[in-house]
Amino acid sequence: MVIVVEVANWEVQKTLIDQGSSADVLYWPTFLRLDVPHSLIQPHTEPLVGFAGERVHTRRYVDLLTTFGVPPDTRRIMVRYLLVEANTSYNIIIGRPTLNHLGAVVSTPHLTMKFPGNDGKIISVKANQKTARQCYAESLKISSSGKQSKGDPPTVAHIACREATNLGPRTDPCSLP
Repeated sequence: MVIVVEVANWEVQKTLIDQGSSADVLYWPTFLRLDVPHSLIQPHTEPLVGFAGERVHTRRYVDLLTTFGVPPDTRRIMVRYLLVEANTSYNIIIGRPTLNHLGAVVSTPHLTMKFPGNDGKIISVKANQKTARQCYAESLKISSSGKQSKGDPPTVAHIACREATNLGPRTDPCSLP
């Protein structure tokens, strides 16, 4: 499921909801585009283990306020993102830590995620099927493109892609693709 979230007052598209992920991941190129002070970055040395058993080194972590939903039905929580340098079609992966914190129920057949808002009202977030298909198609192209050169960042096989940063400020959503 691919949705849009707001992180640090920026609309971040290509946010993958991954119920199998034990971490919330923010990819380094996306972090750089968010214009968040580097002073917020904290040390973290544990590598992530990918779907195919490959190790992906983290660049540290950062805690950022993240908004789920579309106004007026939103919920804002602090999310701890591991910063990762990798080739991917997604900007963010939301995993079990955040899904549990939200109390989210994800329905892949309905392409919807539901969770209680602060007022107890149930908030529904719909997936963007077109974006999900584009990310998946691009990941297949990259993962089949062959070998990496020594200087390239690691590729996470099931989420690999080149296009990593479709961001736009929430204040001007009409100018976004």
